[in-house]
Parts: sequence; structure tokens; C-alpha cells
Amino acid sequence: MNTDPEEPVLQVKGLRFGWSRPLLFDGLSFDVLPGVTLVRGDDGRGKSTLLRLMAGAQNADEGSLVVHGIHLGEHHDAYRQRVFWIDPQTEAHDALAAKGYLDSLSHHYPHFDADAMAELIEGFSLGPHLAKPMYMLSTGSRRKVWLTAAFACGTPLTLIDQPFAALDAPSIRFLLGLLQDAATHPARAWVLADYEAPEGIALTRVIQL
Repeated sequence: MNTDPEEPVLQVKGLRFGWSRPLLFDGLSFDVLPGVTLVRGDDGRGKSTLLRLMAGAQNADEGSLVVHGIHLGEHHDAYRQRVFWIDPQTEAHDALAAKGYLDSLSHHYPHFDADAMAELIEGFSLGPHLAKPMYMLSTGSRRKVWLTAAFACGTPLTLIDQPFAALDAPSIRFLLGLLQDAATHPARAWVLADYEAPEGIALTRVIQL
């Protein structure tokens, strides 16, 4: 794995995409370095869409995305193994128990860390909810499951949409601690999409939309 902090984890070049005219992105290019990057913008500016494109969950009209030398357009599956992203509104896992969803991650992400997952479950106070199917969880508890997955999966690139939405105060404090550690990681990158910068986090860069 790349450990040079000057080398980008993700390279985005010439990204072009739009649901209609005018385009959301036209020739958008940037690098994501290790640490924490913020994608910031008002509603309708394309924050969530940009994360979907970076995840390979939505096809761009033009442009290239490369994680650690793996081109999305050439090696889709290998690229997706190196990126964690989930739509926080998804219903795809509703029938699974929370623990079942988390346990399934090891089959998709080669560097999934079960010890880290146990610590995250404790930190987010998810223990009482693990046996419940996802559809029975509150919005905040579902968000905690997604965040646990995001930090346990061990991917070079982790994309998180509105990470603090619906969280209780203790979980917000715990997440801020995780992001403080992430900000100094020498090899992995986290990209957050939100309206404002998280308090007390040293950001690698801000992408303003």
C-alpha cells in the first residue's frame, strides 16, 4: 500500500456529469491525499453525486478515477474493493440484522478489521441493536452502523455523506475522535460531504462545490 503522504490516494481527472443542463461537473479534476478531505456545498450542488461518482456507484459521462493506480474504467471490481461508500438512505440491507450486515463486509473488503469493528460497536453504543434487522433501527442507529462499516473496512479511500446527521452527542464526540486520527493517517484517505467543516479536524483540502 502507498505510504508516501505526497502521493494521492485518488486521482480525479476531467470528470463530466449532469442529470440535465447545466452540467453538475464539467472538467472537474483534483487529487485526494491521505487524511481527511471535505466536499462542501449547499443543497443541489452535487456533494452526494460526487461521492457516488468517486465510489463507482454512478457512471460519469467523461473522466477518469484512479485509486492507487487502479483505474475504475479498466478494473471496476478491484477499484470498488479499495473504496468504501454507502448511500445512507439505502434500503438494500433492510432484511439483514445489523450484525449480519457488518459481518458480511469481510467478504468484500480484503483489509476489513474485525478488532476495529468491535471497538467501533462499543464506541457507537451499537451493542443493544446488533440483533435487530436494519429496517427496525432508527435513523441515528442506522447511521452508526454505516460509520462502523466505514471505519472497519480498511479501504484506502472511504467516502462518507453527512457523517454527523442524526447522531447523538456521545456518538458525535466519538466520531470526531476517529476523524482526528484519520487526519494524520499516512496512507488512507477519508472524504466527507457536508455543509460545514467538522470542528477540530485538520483537513487535507476542501473541495467547494
